[in-house]
Amino acid sequence: MAGELVPWLAVIAVAVTATGLLLSRDWRWQLGLVAIQYLGAATLVAQHWPIGMAAAKLVAGWMATAALGMTLTVGPHAAEPKRFWPQGRAYRLFLAGTIIVLASAVTPRIDGAMSGVGRPVIAGTIVLAGLGLIHLGISSQISRILFALLTVLAGFEIFYAAIEGSILVAGLLAVVNLGIGLGGAYLLNGSVAEEPG
Repeated sequence: MAGELVPWLAVIAVAVTATGLLLSRDWRWQLGLVAIQYLGAATLVAQHWPIGMAAAKLVAGWMATAALGMTLTVGPHAAEPKRFWPQGRAYRLFLAGTIIVLASAVTPRIDGAMSGVGRPVIAGTIVLAGLGLIHLGISSQISRILFALLTVLAGFEIFYAAIEGSILVAGLLAVVNLGIGLGGAYLLNGSVAEEPG
């Protein structure tokens, strides 16, 4: 019973954190949510990978988050540009609810077609990738786009871990996470340097 409960708690955690990223406007909250999101994603990855490889995914995600966090603390960053309808929190919450309902409806069918992956892994993948893509589509601020990219990549990694168990692939995905974190830190530094004043 406990073996089935932990993955579903991880799915709930990634759904809450990805929705929080979509709704939050404070970069401090966003950093915390991404860190918790990687903990949930690593728990889902551990369903198919050994604990050491799942921990490497967790550490790489936290390092990418730390790189972005250190850059965000350096100086002021551009505020969210003028909003166009529909952009409010209610609309974002509606989109998040739509993805979660879609995940709950589609997960049993995909599980029937792909036996051995597991429903929590499928649900976590759909929720993270879907909410990350929505976040990516409605954001124009650099930090929010980077968090959305990390969310989409985490969703992809959860599903890919069920298909491929190679250590080389795990290392490559960790390098991609770190690349997004370090490249994003560079872009954020450039945006601070270009601001007048």
